[in-house]
Amino acid sequence: MSTTIYILLVSTLLLTSGLRVPPSTIQEGSYVLGIAWSKDGGNISSGSSDNYVRQWDVLTDKATWSSSEHTQQVWSVAYSPDGVHLASASSDKTIRIWNTTTGNCVQTLTGHTDQVSSVAYSPDGAHLASGSSDLTIRIWDAITGNCVQTLTGHTDVVRSVAYSPDGAHLASGSADSTLRIWDAVTGNSVQTLTGHTDQACVLQPSWCQLNSVAYSPDGAHLASGSDDQTIRIWDAITGNCVQTLTGHTDDVQSVAYSPDGAHLASGSVDQTIRIWDAVTGNSVQTLTGHTSYVESVAYSPDGAHLASGSYDKTIRIWDASNALRPLVSIQV
Repeated sequence: MSTTIYILLVSTLLLTSGLRVPPSTIQEGSYVLGIAWSKDGGNISSGSSDNYVRQWDVLTDKATWSSSEHTQQVWSVAYSPDGVHLASASSDKTIRIWNTTTGNCVQTLTGHTDQVSSVAYSPDGAHLASGSSDLTIRIWDAITGNCVQTLTGHTDVVRSVAYSPDGAHLASGSADSTLRIWDAVTGNSVQTLTGHTDQACVLQPSWCQLNSVAYSPDGAHLASGSDDQTIRIWDAITGNCVQTLTGHTDDVQSVAYSPDGAHLASGSVDQTIRIWDAVTGNSVQTLTGHTSYVESVAYSPDGAHLASGSYDKTIRIWDASNALRPLVSIQV
């Protein structure tokens, strides 16, 4: 099945410093499940329901490389801090490590016994964390590919993992409705945060799974998005919930802080992206245009743009300062 990739521009606009994005059309077709910006802001990578990992050049809106070596859908992608490698997590129970220049797979990490839903590099690039439907988190040596720790404690699918900015802790969000904070050195669980519960969760606990977790850039707070339609902001030290953000009308699938920590973006099954003031918790913008679930959101490294990946088979890139309509829409 093929579909059209189209670029929406009011005029020729700067996507990143020095890069001009021309209108174009590209052919392909698949649900976009995970996205990530390269460290220089020049590329976006995506994982999709057609088993492909792709890297897109934001200047040409063309895929610089793509691979279908995974045998099932790809849920999450993450760049290494030095930008040399890209990790991808798949329902085929593996994590693959790719050379970002050549697109060659340089390692395949095996050990999980069920779908791998999320991957995240430690800030120093020494380790890679993965969360899985086998209820575990695995920590991998990023050089050798060896599994050095297996973290247990969640009682349902681990949907999301994120390192603290200083690398001292790892956060995980699970379908068991909890957010756990782990000591990244010892692997000990140091806190279990609960709160994503309401009447709907009492009637059906699976409605309260945590789909995404993200640390604020200063490491002081954690954000979590849940099937209970809310985002919760947690004090990363005390574990107390300090804010509950409401406004979405369906599951919150993804959360991401802007690099300066001033804003939080969230993507939802309600087909919208919301931008929140990270201090007040007020919703400051609602971005519309996607025609299906918004599965993933990610800010560019300079904070100037926001990318969103959706089940409508598009990646949209928004001007973060005035995101009334997307600068770019890529249908993958």
